[in-house]
Amino acid sequence: MRIAINTRFAWYGYEEGYGRFTRELCSRLPLAGPDDEFLYLDDRRHEGSLSDAVNLRQRTLGPPARHPLLWKLWYDLRVPSALRRDRADVFFSPDGICSLHSSVPQVVAIHDLAFLRDSSYLPRSQYLYYKAYTPRFIRQAKKVVTVSECSREDIHHRYPFSRGKVEVVYNAADPSFVPLAWEDRVAFRENWTEGREYFLCVGSMHPRKNLLNLLRAFSLFKKRQRSNMLLVLAGRMGWRNGEFEHALSTFRHRHDVRLMGYVPKERMPALVASAYALVYPSLWEGFGIPLLEAMQSGVPVVCSGNSSFPEVAGDAGLYFDPLQPEDMGARLSLVYRDEALRSAMVARGLERSRHFSWDDSSRRLLALLREAACQAPIP
Repeated sequence: MRIAINTRFAWYGYEEGYGRFTRELCSRLPLAGPDDEFLYLDDRRHEGSLSDAVNLRQRTLGPPARHPLLWKLWYDLRVPSALRRDRADVFFSPDGICSLHSSVPQVVAIHDLAFLRDSSYLPRSQYLYYKAYTPRFIRQAKKVVTVSECSREDIHHRYPFSRGKVEVVYNAADPSFVPLAWEDRVAFRENWTEGREYFLCVGSMHPRKNLLNLLRAFSLFKKRQRSNMLLVLAGRMGWRNGEFEHALSTFRHRHDVRLMGYVPKERMPALVASAYALVYPSLWEGFGIPLLEAMQSGVPVVCSGNSSFPEVAGDAGLYFDPLQPEDMGARLSLVYRDEALRSAMVARGLERSRHFSWDDSSRRLLALLREAACQAPIP
């Protein structure tokens, strides 16, 4: 079988979202299907390859598609031409967009419907594009892949006609996230936090991450515990952060809050494994890879009890209402005071993290691609 895949997002510098999903799966798919041929399509030339497998070819299709008008050109003219020329049996697009002008069976990944929940994080042209075309992409695709049962139900709710074609392919954590020996954690903190313990929050910083309530919860924790614990925020600055930046500038405990900015991939495992606990107060996520990274690193997870988080963390998580800083602060105090609880959360988290694997997900995706390819093509 000849499988064509859109790899536009695989080369983005940030370890987030579509990029990570695309890169991790595309590095494994040729090995999972050694008897298949893989064709990776990109809109610009890159150095290197996503895989060294012999059953893989890469093709660049210009022009670079970084605007909805160019998306239309790329997906509806350039991609169909490449699929015909290379006689592809199926096309997989992991960035929520597929071609509306190809008869080749397609599988599209829609990670979440965040654009319907809060359109402010997108340029208006992109919001209007997704709003108008997402239902058409779902109708066009033979199968739709998403990253959690929570997202699948959300897609079913918003687009009832999608029932029967939406399948779950879970995210996973990189194998580099592992527990650190005590002395290595101490050494890391000596270099990065003057030896102080810290709660860690990971992710790009924007209103959906609920950082204002996290500051309020951290203040309540400080008031109750009188601890020298730090709050470390690791992630690039996103959008609409004026209110958060103002709140932080006047925050009583601002000297106990560290903004790390974007942390390179090679440094993240030690940052996560050296944390006292991960706190994840997001208002909504399609999955939440930082939860897995923490559990796999032997770090307790204290997070919102909404969206996909209970599905990911299961009985290993300690949950709070993200709209109630008092509840969030109480959970931080509990994991800080109760060492037996914290140890149990670490053990349950390590066990829970074994349920998620990029290798398993690549095999799952390959099976779905084969199934879609066997269906009758769209006239």
